[in-house]
Amino acid sequence: MTQSWKLTLPCTRAEAEALGEDMGLLADLDPPPALMTSEMEEDNPDKWQVDAYFEGRPTVQAIALLQAMIPSSAGTEPVLERLPDEDWVTLSQQGLEPIVAGRFHVRNHADDPVPAGLVPLLIPAGRAFGTGQHETTAGCLMMLDRCRRLGERFGNIADIGTGTGLLAFAALHLWPRAYATASDIDPAAVEVSAQNAALNGVAPGGGRGEVSLYVAAGVDHPALHVRAPYDLLVANILAGPLIELAPSLTAVIDEGGTLILAGLLADQADRVVAAYRAQGMRLVDRIDNGHWPTLRLRKRPVIGWRRPRRWTPGANGEAPGYGSW
Repeated sequence: MTQSWKLTLPCTRAEAEALGEDMGLLADLDPPPALMTSEMEEDNPDKWQVDAYFEGRPTVQAIALLQAMIPSSAGTEPVLERLPDEDWVTLSQQGLEPIVAGRFHVRNHADDPVPAGLVPLLIPAGRAFGTGQHETTAGCLMMLDRCRRLGERFGNIADIGTGTGLLAFAALHLWPRAYATASDIDPAAVEVSAQNAALNGVAPGGGRGEVSLYVAAGVDHPALHVRAPYDLLVANILAGPLIELAPSLTAVIDEGGTLILAGLLADQADRVVAAYRAQGMRLVDRIDNGHWPTLRLRKRPVIGWRRPRRWTPGANGEAPGYGSW
């Protein structure tokens, strides 16, 4: 078993955002490190931290690469520690308290009690992110719940960058006769989502009330094209990939369809909305959960010769390197 190491450096929120959007030359390492950024002091954008997890002790060159990407860390001594021979992703999520978002109660342990009147969802700590604790995932759950309370009806749902499958499962609870498609760029996330589907009583498959799972970057998969157009699409990833994917995500949404976006920070929202407005989407709702907004957009119907063309493979349907919260 390869020994894992953690490298910690201080950073600013702006630097954390930049790392989330582009790992730079770190992405060329074999294997690349996993980066996690966190806020150290609430409402202080200059007090953030990046933790880089490496398989094997990082080289001097790798440490220098990371530090070069964080200008504010110049002159700071990196903190390097060897981790126990355990799964650090699982360890990082152990002991998380259940959360309530809308009508949903998301727990990581099967024996956690579920309050009466709430919909239970079980997402164990594991290799994929999206256990509900992050504000972006909770915001998506709240937005889905709000859609249902407003009387929205959806029959063909997609969850792009699904992570653990949580948002797809929640959507199927709200619209149990819908078709559901979930995808992620990470094969491990798709495998975890399949396991979580079984835990939550969601059947795999392509029928109503079932979920189809695919490994895909963005919507770059033939099955995702065949199952389009979607009347509800959820994408909880990062601002950079969301902007890059605006043409291809919009193209697979039905006219009048709904798009829920998350994974962006408040000061990135205008850029994300502008990218989708250029594709014929309009903002209809927003939930702010701390610094993390969740956006709901609707696709404008287009009539006649200006009707948009369907997206085809190769037309900006891929955003390599993104993940989900």
